[in-house]
Amino acid sequence: MCELFGVTSAEKIECNDLLREFFSHGTEHPHGWGMAFFYGNAVSLEKQPEASYKSDYLKQRLRVPIREDKMIAHIRLATKGTVDYENSHPFVMRDNYDRTWTLAHNGTIFECDALNEFVHLQQGQTDSERILFYIISKINEAQEEKGKALSAEERLSLMDEIVVEITPENKVNLLIFDGEILYVHTNCEGSLHRYSKGKTAVISTQPLDDSPWEKVPMNTLVAYQNGEQIFTGTDHGNTYIETPEKMRLLFMDFSGL
Repeated sequence: MCELFGVTSAEKIECNDLLREFFSHGTEHPHGWGMAFFYGNAVSLEKQPEASYKSDYLKQRLRVPIREDKMIAHIRLATKGTVDYENSHPFVMRDNYDRTWTLAHNGTIFECDALNEFVHLQQGQTDSERILFYIISKINEAQEEKGKALSAEERLSLMDEIVVEITPENKVNLLIFDGEILYVHTNCEGSLHRYSKGKTAVISTQPLDDSPWEKVPMNTLVAYQNGEQIFTGTDHGNTYIETPEKMRLLFMDFSGL
């Protein structure tokens, strides 16, 4: 479907070799690529609706040293939505206290009524963009009730609740950054990996080098700040199981049938 890449670190690390390997997988995920870099609450977003291995811009970009302490990258294999810029990941939105949220998703939402109300608000057609709309709506709702911005602990708790809610029957591999915290989730066996060294953590759909990668814990939201894991959420048990019926639905949806 798609692949994810993320970095969270206390210090800047050089990402070029990891990104070259990551984006080389665009031969199998040819429907777009994107990168998001973070500077406080600001986001620098670069993305194109074309295969990463064909992008002249990306080839030039990777020839320049990329040293970052926080970033998210994505390559897309489309299952919902056309191959256009507005459907390319990552997606970025601000909540009503001006916090910037950035999301990249690998998976498909088959069943989740809570996301349907955002179909007519989103710019593109992806279920991934609707996940971010839903997160922002829940954050705003909680902040309006509280009368001020949520604390880090409150955001972690609410994000855990959201993940538990949207995962049944759906494939929900996520990287989300809120300007301070990187949220990581998988509910599909063997489809998200990580390695940590000191105060640096790297997340990727597939291991990208000879480092001691391990699988990200299943069915549990984990969160990092400056390279260190700070939160482990609810073990919700909503493992995604691929079935012939779900594959048929994906084919029909992408074919426009």
